[in-house]
Amino acid sequence: MKKLLFLIVVFLLNTNSTAQAPVAAKIQVSITTSEGEIIVELDSARAPITVKNFLDYVKEGFYEGTIFHRVKKGLLIQGGGVTADMARKKAKAPIKNEADNRVSNRRGTIAMARTSNPNSATSQFYINIVSNPNFDFKNQSAMGWGYCVFGRVIKGMEVAESIARIPTGAQDVPTTPVVITKATRLDTPVDLERN
Repeated sequence: MKKLLFLIVVFLLNTNSTAQAPVAAKIQVSITTSEGEIIVELDSARAPITVKNFLDYVKEGFYEGTIFHRVKKGLLIQGGGVTADMARKKAKAPIKNEADNRVSNRRGTIAMARTSNPNSATSQFYINIVSNPNFDFKNQSAMGWGYCVFGRVIKGMEVAESIARIPTGAQDVPTTPVVITKATRLDTPVDLERN
C-alpha cells in the first residue's frame, strides 16, 4: 500500500513539473481616431519598459485630443504628443530605448518616436506604413540605436494607410487634423490576423 501511494505521489509530481506555463495574456489597445479605429497588440515580452510606458499614457487618457501630427507619405504616421493647435503636451520622463530587442520596423508595427538622443522617447509613437529596416537597431552608437518596436497593428491597417494618404503641409503636418479621440486597453482581446 505504501509503495502504491509513493508511486501515485511521484506520478503527480512529474505531471505537475511537466505542465506548460500559462500563456501570457494578449495586451491590446484600441486607438480611435477621426479616421477610424486601429487596434494594436503590444509585445511586453520583448519591450516591457516601452509597453508599460505606453499603457500608462493610455490609462491616464493622455492620448485623447492629440493628433497624428507627422505623416511621411509611404513611410509612417506619427502621433501621441501634439494637440490640434500644434501645442506639445507635457510628457513624463523619457524611457530607456529597447530597440536592441531586435524587433524589426516592419509594415504594420508600432514603435516609439524619439529625438536624436537614443533614450529620449516619451509619449509619441509611429506606425510603419511600409517596412523600414533602416530604423532598426544596428549598434549602441548614437546613430545605430534605432527605434523600439513594441507591438503591431492587428486591425485597422487600412485606417493607418488612409491617414498616410491625407495631404500634408509644412513639416509633414496633415492639412486636415487626424485626432485621436480615445485610446483604451481592451479588457477582452480580439483574435484577429494581422492586416
